[in-house]
Amino acid sequence: MKRTSFKRPTDYYDKRIKQVDEKICQLIKQRKGISNNNPGYPLLEYISNWAEKYDLYDDLLRSIFALLWNDKIYRPLIEPEGFYRNLPVLKSIEIDNRLFSVVSIRQYSNSSIVNFNIDWDNTGNLSEYQPQHTHFELSISEKYDCRMMNGTGGDGHFHYDFIISPPLPDNISGVELVFKEYTLPFTDIPIGHDVIVQL
Repeated sequence: MKRTSFKRPTDYYDKRIKQVDEKICQLIKQRKGISNNNPGYPLLEYISNWAEKYDLYDDLLRSIFALLWNDKIYRPLIEPEGFYRNLPVLKSIEIDNRLFSVVSIRQYSNSSIVNFNIDWDNTGNLSEYQPQHTHFELSISEKYDCRMMNGTGGDGHFHYDFIISPPLPDNISGVELVFKEYTLPFTDIPIGHDVIVQL
């Protein structure tokens, strides 16, 4: 999703700690290299021990390691530029009384946007028919970076736009879109079935 622009929380900076801060950056790079950029998350027992040993707050360390766990969400976002066509898709699949569909793909010179819809019967008892609001992620292959741009919905319908870079080829035959459902964003344990749309 689009991020708001970052503003420094204060104008103050103690320049005596500049070398320490640079060392932190060096250690983060070293950590990424050793773990092949897949560090996981430390045991809470480790975090508590480190907090006590270094006179830090547990919650501060938990937050720092949560940010370091999934740094791919901080990659620069591609802004679609140079729209030139819509590719009709019109594919759907029904899973657990929910209809998942991809109607079209918008093609840009630097990216593609896949629209993804979920529809369900919302008549009757809402607690019985309305699914829990969840989060979806799209993957295609290692070649493509896929991220949700925006989403909206309610009353029997959710809609999400996913941006893909580099752009998909205009001949999308054989491309497989894999949508994974998660309870919360930025977790690594999917729920339910993968929604696979074969183009």
